[in-house]
Amino acid sequence: MVLMTMIARVADGLPLSASMQEHEQSGTSLLEYQNQAKMIFRKLKKESPDRCSIQTGKYMFHYMIQTGICYLILCEQSFSKHMAFAYLQELHQEFYSQYGKKISTVSRPYPFIEFDTFMQKLKRTYNDKRGSSSLSNINSELQGVQRIMVQNIDDVMQRGVALSELDNKAQNLSTLSQKYSHDAKYLNLRSRNAKIAAVVTVIVLFLIFLRYWVF
Repeated sequence: MVLMTMIARVADGLPLSASMQEHEQSGTSLLEYQNQAKMIFRKLKKESPDRCSIQTGKYMFHYMIQTGICYLILCEQSFSKHMAFAYLQELHQEFYSQYGKKISTVSRPYPFIEFDTFMQKLKRTYNDKRGSSSLSNINSELQGVQRIMVQNIDDVMQRGVALSELDNKAQNLSTLSQKYSHDAKYLNLRSRNAKIAAVVTVIVLFLIFLRYWVF
């Protein structure tokens, strides 16, 4: 279930729009999580990963950065990660089509609060079981999404870990993976060349044998 949606400008963390309400089942106030979301916005940099998931208690933040805008949602942990990023992608398409030309010019918080109408509608669609079932095809389209980093909210908030460090870790893993692939290809090539050399050696020795011992 999507519990909260927030949109902010990456350059300065300015909140652009938001949609939140109390958890209908538990009555939990989301004000604490709204404050955590604002702190995440303030820690974002140009080097921050485009997609990230952050655990906070029994909930998960998922965010996506597109065209200098961060789209963030708070979900229950049981909510599909692929469905969450499908939601964020659809959110981006609608928001940018409406306000893309105005985003760089605004200076006050929540200048596009009227976008809440669309966000509420989108949340109902994704939270509804039948709606989620009808959107299952989106899941398969997003199976190829990679480098979605997962971090704990305590690391981000209390230990001051910059989100850009997560991207560095992902890049290091990618570099190691490429190096391993290169080394494996090199070893395979050496092995193949050694086999060819062995066959050639046997053939040469056989020809020498024929020349001197048979003829």
